[in-house]
Amino acid sequence: MERTQALQAETVIEARDLAKIVPVEGRPEGLTILRGVAFAVARGETVAIVGASGSGKSTLLGLLAGLDVPSSGAVCIEGQDIFALSEDDRASMRGARIGFVFQSFHLLPSLTALDNVMLPLELAGHRQPREVAKLWLERVGLGARLSHYPKHLSGGEQQRVALARAFAPSPAVLLADEPTGNLDAATGAAVIELLFDINREHGTTLVLVTHDEALASRCGRVLRMGGGTLAESRVVGA
Repeated sequence: MERTQALQAETVIEARDLAKIVPVEGRPEGLTILRGVAFAVARGETVAIVGASGSGKSTLLGLLAGLDVPSSGAVCIEGQDIFALSEDDRASMRGARIGFVFQSFHLLPSLTALDNVMLPLELAGHRQPREVAKLWLERVGLGARLSHYPKHLSGGEQQRVALARAFAPSPAVLLADEPTGNLDAATGAAVIELLFDINREHGTTLVLVTHDEALASRCGRVLRMGGGTLAESRVVGA
């Protein structure tokens, strides 16, 4: 019933029977990381993926982003099976439709904050990448740090640059992998407030991986992974 309701509410992400098996020496059957994972996420929904270390949650997020390829199954973004695309077309789709925030920021050290945010806009052929990047850095409170390199920014400032970079191309989907994992509690809380504020403003579909149950409870739905399978799908407050 829940999956049907999500599909009826204009599905943005659909995982269909996803499995991921990796080869392991001495084990002909390989190591199963994910098996039989299926769910749908509606436009504008906020979903947390939780579970113990090794439960498959980060692998699942990588598959949703098209950063990894499943052993079987499919991921559809706005109705498009992303693994039916060529690698180049999948990268183009990802750049246009998916934003990603990593635990370790993944800023390019040789680029300024402004250049880091401009990069995905330039790759997407945006006509005013500098102006848009400036606006986004101002939105995350870094209007005075445009010319600073990552090494001259605090961890919280680097994650704010990463948020600006992720949201700047106006993605349909934002994926976040432990976005506060490398931040202290106070800085992490401020970054999360900013993430949810921006997400509300723009109605982006948000899927985040976290071990923080308090953070997960701020999302509309929680998907709990266990042993490589989807053990629970729960609407928060239900």
